[in-house]
Amino acid sequence: MAIWNLGSINADMVYALPHLPTPGETLAALDLQQFLGGKGANMSVAAARAGSHVCHIGAVGPDGKWAVDRLMEYGVDTRYIDQIETPTGHAIIAVDRQGENQIILFPGANRELTTDQLGLAVSQAESGDILVLQNETNMQAEAAKMGRELGLRVCYAAAPFDAEAVQAVLPFLDLLFLNEVEAQQLEHATGKPATELGVSDVIITLGAKGARHFYAGTGEILDVPALPVTAVDTTGAGDTFTGYVLSGLDRGLPMPQAMMLATRAAALMVTRPGTADVIPDLKETQDAQF
Repeated sequence: MAIWNLGSINADMVYALPHLPTPGETLAALDLQQFLGGKGANMSVAAARAGSHVCHIGAVGPDGKWAVDRLMEYGVDTRYIDQIETPTGHAIIAVDRQGENQIILFPGANRELTTDQLGLAVSQAESGDILVLQNETNMQAEAAKMGRELGLRVCYAAAPFDAEAVQAVLPFLDLLFLNEVEAQQLEHATGKPATELGVSDVIITLGAKGARHFYAGTGEILDVPALPVTAVDTTGAGDTFTGYVLSGLDRGLPMPQAMMLATRAAALMVTRPGTADVIPDLKETQDAQF
């Protein structure tokens, strides 16, 4: 099968800082590195490196050819990425010595996708394929509705969190990914826990505590603990986890095995500075010693 990802593509400018800045504070950076990023690109790379056929639906500006080339190098199908006049999205990421981060995001071309582009891509998918969305592009609700009508397994990573964006796609979802804070925000907005919103599978990531899966069909709850590592940079860890879970499901793994493999990949990824460029492949993930 295949994973279709309506996702963002960014240039990640990562600044190493002695600590995260407070309001009004000016800090000299200790280092600067540029990486391929964006939640969409990160998930596409993770799923491709985990062994799936991934088709990325997105857009870059005239300055974005390097990003498309990099996605191709990692095995992502880039035929559905358009080049437009709007500049490529980018993120300014501050990372402190403990690996915590602070991010400023410019959406750019990621918010300029068209109905025609989306329809051309999604119409190539087959029933049973996975469609994944995040909140860094436009056309999310349209894509989710189209995916449901075509018999795709529609998945949503609710970040960056916006209650209206999540609620717009909820009726079409099969799988919802949230972190702890996002789950609390969604409950506040809807008056219901994320597990009672009609989505059959909900995964809540718990940071250093791991992740929890809720299956609405039986009420079953699965806890997968995190692995003990020293984090260097936590940027993109959730995207790596999500991409690996989706790839596992795409390749026929049961949810517990898909989540355990994803936990290993995310744990390995946070020991390296960077985003999409440092996501481990399947062999690295399986062979890693923790």
